[in-house]
Amino acid sequence: MASDIRTSELKEPVDVAEYLFRRLHEVGIRGIHGVPGDYNLVALDYIPKAGLNWVGNVNELNAGYAADGYARVKGISAVVTTFGVGELSLLNAIAGAYSEFVPIVHIVGTPSTLSQRDGMLLHHTLGNGNFEVFSEMSKNISCAMAKLNDPHEAATLIDHAIRECWVQSRPVYITLPTDMVQKKVEGERLKTPIDLNHPPNQTEKEDYVVDVVLKYLHAAQNPVILVDACAQRHRVLDEVHELIQTSNLPTFVAPMGKGAVNETLPNYGGVYAGDGSNEGVRECVESSDLILSIGAIKSDFNTAGFTYRISQLSTIDFHSDYVRVKYSEYPGIRMQGVLKKVVAKMGKLNVQPGPTASNEIAQKDKEMSNNEVISHDWLWPRVGQWLQPDDIVITETGTANFGIWESKFPKGVSALSQVLWGSIGYSVGACQGAALAAKETGNRRTVLFVGDGSFELTAQEVSTMIRQGLKPIIFLINNEGYTIERYIHGFEAPYNDIQPWKYADLIASFGGTPENSKTYQVKTKQEAEDLFNDRDFAKASKLQFVEMFMPKEDAPKALKLTAEASAKNNAKQ
Repeated sequence: MASDIRTSELKEPVDVAEYLFRRLHEVGIRGIHGVPGDYNLVALDYIPKAGLNWVGNVNELNAGYAADGYARVKGISAVVTTFGVGELSLLNAIAGAYSEFVPIVHIVGTPSTLSQRDGMLLHHTLGNGNFEVFSEMSKNISCAMAKLNDPHEAATLIDHAIRECWVQSRPVYITLPTDMVQKKVEGERLKTPIDLNHPPNQTEKEDYVVDVVLKYLHAAQNPVILVDACAQRHRVLDEVHELIQTSNLPTFVAPMGKGAVNETLPNYGGVYAGDGSNEGVRECVESSDLILSIGAIKSDFNTAGFTYRISQLSTIDFHSDYVRVKYSEYPGIRMQGVLKKVVAKMGKLNVQPGPTASNEIAQKDKEMSNNEVISHDWLWPRVGQWLQPDDIVITETGTANFGIWESKFPKGVSALSQVLWGSIGYSVGACQGAALAAKETGNRRTVLFVGDGSFELTAQEVSTMIRQGLKPIIFLINNEGYTIERYIHGFEAPYNDIQPWKYADLIASFGGTPENSKTYQVKTKQEAEDLFNDRDFAKASKLQFVEMFMPKEDAPKALKLTAEASAKNNAKQ
């Protein structure tokens, strides 16, 4: 009876599930990833009513990877799982998103509040009456949690969770019990969009930090700019490009920042990763007397095994919640406001010329005759030549990710990889999500580079790509197993070998037809060159799968350096 009185007081009553999905639509989400289960089925009925599309993945882990890829292109994503068995299968992907600042709304359909209160012995539980154990597992990899157990507070909790997901750029966890799906909340709230803006920095404090930054910037004789992943995740690329173009300072990216900067700008110099840097970059960065470091994540694989040689005394760090000038830290100051004012007040700087990035293939690697095999030294500059403006490029954390450092991108190219978390197989699921986001935003070409070992973990997601009518170009590097692991330890060990598959045949097995897909096999440089020059191939009018054979022992230089450093670090006593 109390519920009826409550509902009668609502101006525009809407069901909890409808409210949730309409809010997701409001922030730009159009495709909902996930796997159905009996605790979320009724909620899923509300997805089309809110103007959303159900993607339907083959398993929860792939759904999480796909949601990650979708969010990196669209800005935010959502994934729905069922209680226990479903949500636990997703956790690896959610942990990766938390690690790498990717905003995903994770919605879990749970048993009814009555069943939970009574401690019923239900399926998908541990059989001990504890219904909190799984949410506790998600607690440390979510920036906010919303348990929708009471309709009186459900709308507020939903709005708060979505806002935190966007603002902190990390996953949130929402539970939706079966008996809450159709409970009523105030729909009039939907007329007021969720405020996704950050509060502005305190003006006096921000101005002081700007003055400190400018003092050192004007005194510097050869300053440079170094852009990393958090510049992308925390949405400051407009301010970053204003700084790059106004200052004309030599500009570089860290591996995780690949794609953050327009690489056609004349002052773009390439990738800085310590010993794994592009040619001429390490010398320029490490001799600089002031590095403007924007959104840095100084992990092992992002620094080629901690081979950065940059002193904090010559660094100014800009982050989402603080600025550090040398050894002085200013908490609570977001980089966005600071960067805007630095550009506005900057004036003339001392600018020294830096190296220029290119896709020039070394003379020793240009040989095409005598069935010359495809090498990494040849492939990645050639990929840079072949890519088109606004492409989305996904690379697996292995040979592909380290290789793409050697590709200079056209304008507008987005690069997706999981350098910090590094979950094997991530890129295949992420490709599905990215391709879906690309389809929703104007059919940007989506290109995946993945090794054979990684592909075997998540290959089924290609079937979702076919099901959704997506048209990625997938390059599978067939080099007989786990190359990055070989270089870390056990080059010839059997645990780094894999069972060879008939990879190209899988496309038909997953439902591919000549109308919606095409497969290729390339074994020599000439065959690869012919494919890169094929205009029909470049149009990406259907899903295309390229099995590219490369020598088992070949790998990008940066991978070899990083693997060696990783092996040494693992062996420390």
